Amino acid sequence: MKAITSTNIKELKKLFSGKVRDVYEISPDQWLLVTTDRISAFDVVFNEGIPEKGKVLNRISNKWFSKMTMLPNHLISTSPEKELPFLAGYPGIAERSVIVKKVNRLPVECVVRGHLFGSVFSEYQSKGTAGGVKLPAGLGLAQELPEPIFTPADKAEFGHDENIDHAKFFEVVGEKIGRQIMENSIAIYIKARDIMKGLGIILADTKFEFGLDQDGTLILVDEVLTPDSSRYWDGDTFKIGESPRSYDKQFLRDYLNTLNWDKTPPPPPLPDDIIEKTRDKYVSILHTIEKL
Repeated sequence: MKAITSTNIKELKKLFSGKVRDVYEISPDQWLLVTTDRISAFDVVFNEGIPEKGKVLNRISNKWFSKMTMLPNHLISTSPEKELPFLAGYPGIAERSVIVKKVNRLPVECVVRGHLFGSVFSEYQSKGTAGGVKLPAGLGLAQELPEPIFTPADKAEFGHDENIDHAKFFEVVGEKIGRQIMENSIAIYIKARDIMKGLGIILADTKFEFGLDQDGTLILVDEVLTPDSSRYWDGDTFKIGESPRSYDKQFLRDYLNTLNWDKTPPPPPLPDDIIEKTRDKYVSILHTIEKL
């Protein structure tokens, strides 16, 4: 099974390639968003892809977009081959693509955390905070927080995203829009967290991206609640103080942390068994989410 790590749709103009997605212009107000099988970790894109990853992410994201109706999203069509029949000439592309509304994307990552894990755990150990938010003393690795917290970051298409405090966040997006983003981000997280809890899965954290429509309406864009943008943990085996069994990129991060690699390009090669096990994680959480 071959991974699709690059695309070249000759009938459309490619606008840019991100860490995972390629964006093509259909018209002045519509884009084709193609989710490839590229994978990044520590903000570095690897040379190898994860077969079918893009298709899995696309299906998961579309499922969650359909359930998060508290604000508009960018989706126009989840069956792009109907509007763009020439996609039939590009095997595997239609099933990993959507047609979306062009919006003014805001340059921030909107992270909601329900558990203490990842980069903020080190911050908590040294400062007692997570993303600048003061937390109670005595919390352990992976422990659930008293309530979800919003910890934004600067959006970097390449290189490392950097956590920013709420004051900087409001400076970037404006306080009115910033308040809307915080409120909606936390609301979406809580709804998804409670849904997944019923399926035996812990949604530890997630990140969203937003844009503004031409009339200034806040729009949910990019991807939502995928295993690329979220941490999904197995509820049955979860223990405070341990790195939980996950259904996301954490498996790959844990492997990379065993290597003598400084987390900067070029990335190390990924062994076949790591690629296959990473794919299995993504497919597993897809099967769970498709029960919704």
